[in-house]
Amino acid sequence: MTMQVDFDQSAPTAFLDRVSLLLDTFDGPGRLTLAQIVRRTGLPRSSAHRMLDHLVQLRWLHREGRDYTLGLRLMELGSLAIHQDQLHTVALPHLMQLHRSTGLVVHLAALDGDDIVYREKLGGRFGGLVPTRVGARRPATHTAIGKALLAFNSQQGAEYDAIREEGIAYEREEAVCGIGCIAVPVGPLGSTVAAVSLCGPVGQMSFDHRLGGQVRMTAAAIWRGLDKHVAPVLQRSSSVRMMPNSHEHVRTSA
Repeated sequence: MTMQVDFDQSAPTAFLDRVSLLLDTFDGPGRLTLAQIVRRTGLPRSSAHRMLDHLVQLRWLHREGRDYTLGLRLMELGSLAIHQDQLHTVALPHLMQLHRSTGLVVHLAALDGDDIVYREKLGGRFGGLVPTRVGARRPATHTAIGKALLAFNSQQGAEYDAIREEGIAYEREEAVCGIGCIAVPVGPLGSTVAAVSLCGPVGQMSFDHRLGGQVRMTAAAIWRGLDKHVAPVLQRSSSVRMMPNSHEHVRTSA
């Protein structure tokens, strides 16, 4: 009875916290019953049921029999968020070019606390081998793209010092058996907004300048596109490397 009163008289922020808690339970298996949601959230059954019914009316959730799934309105809002995302808009053409030139899986991800959140994935024929998706969350320490972001957000340790020094992170079968990744941050130390990674079967990956240079150039192009006014600063504070057998200079963040 007390829980009923708390729910009815709760402040808007407390109510939103409960809605967020409820929606977070859908980050995994697609279909959940009321009993599963109550067990995962700890919410009173009656409160959870009323909230679920209201979210179904708003089209944030969809109900089919006893099962609840994410609704069309959340899909619409998620698509709109991507469409309005300047980083995604600027990055996508460069990510597509990297995917076309290598045939490997390309990711764009940003750091959120101790995790990374994937903002884009271009999979192609190897996409099914890499268990990632747009919007998915993973511990940053378990992936090359996460390590690149941690290193350029002042994470300490010998491994992160080496990544900062070289401007690139490598990962061989740490996250997924048989899969390797190369990742480069977008933006210099202290201003990194995201990172780009290239992933594929370790037997088809070259963990050197051949693929690493392409990832570097993609990350640099995205950063220039985000804010052209920053380009002169980047050029002054970066080291310039000549790619073997090429007349192109690859700029890497210090």
